[in-house]
Amino acid sequence: MRYTRNLRWSAIVASFGLALAGAVVLAPSASATPAPPAPVACTGGPCWHPALNTSWNWVLSSVPTAPYRNVQMYDVDGFNASAADVSSLHNAGIKAVCYISAGSYEDWRPDASQFPASVLGKNNGWPGEKWLDIREIQNESSVLRSIMDARLDMCRAKGFDMVELDNVDGYTNKTGFPLTAADQLYYNATLANDSHARGLTVLQKNDNEQIPDLLPYFDGAMNEQCNQYKECTTAQTGSYGLDQYVAAGKPVFQAEYKLSTSSFCAQDNANNFNGVRFALNLDDTVFEPCR
Repeated sequence: MRYTRNLRWSAIVASFGLALAGAVVLAPSASATPAPPAPVACTGGPCWHPALNTSWNWVLSSVPTAPYRNVQMYDVDGFNASAADVSSLHNAGIKAVCYISAGSYEDWRPDASQFPASVLGKNNGWPGEKWLDIREIQNESSVLRSIMDARLDMCRAKGFDMVELDNVDGYTNKTGFPLTAADQLYYNATLANDSHARGLTVLQKNDNEQIPDLLPYFDGAMNEQCNQYKECTTAQTGSYGLDQYVAAGKPVFQAEYKLSTSSFCAQDNANNFNGVRFALNLDDTVFEPCR
């Protein structure tokens, strides 16, 4: 889970219609979590499907500017990067991924006031962030879904090619809510479909335990520290692994912070993962790709 303070967002709320303050929020239903929706194919937009071997960089502490590193893909903050920033990446032959936190409230974002207090949980370990009660998306008129869909609209309007949905593993954390694996599956599948409906492909972020269920919905995976925690492959865990994405022809973007490249690159390369060592704050000061 990563965050960055906003740099340039003064007109975003007005531009992208995030005015939901007057909405009435219903409490999440006490009934059983509904089955996740069927996967929706990506249509009507870029629908970029990166190759298994795709070089990449990940910069969230600032908005990168030219000259860029010699890679095929940049993952950048969706709020802070402007349409001009995305265009600049495209002009350099680089695809752009829109980072948004889908599972946490961030108090510095321009749409922060639109989150009802009832969906705000415990701090997730980062300043200004709180876990969300993702069960609210199961309501017929969900405010949380409206907020997230507006964020996806922003990504599409700025010209991004793909989306990274962060913090979508709340059910494995102490959120302050009794979230279940079924709640998480419904939430993640819904937002993946909503991304596809806007012509945006989407990366599964962490939440490795649900890879077998989420694989049909997502177009690739982004993971942090699977080597450090020894959970990269099905052989290591027994039932789930990022190797399942590779077997399906979908790329894996794997980030490490503490391990040296000499201790994980051979394994990432053998697994056909796009492994890179970064600085924890993703400020572009450390960039050590495995291939």
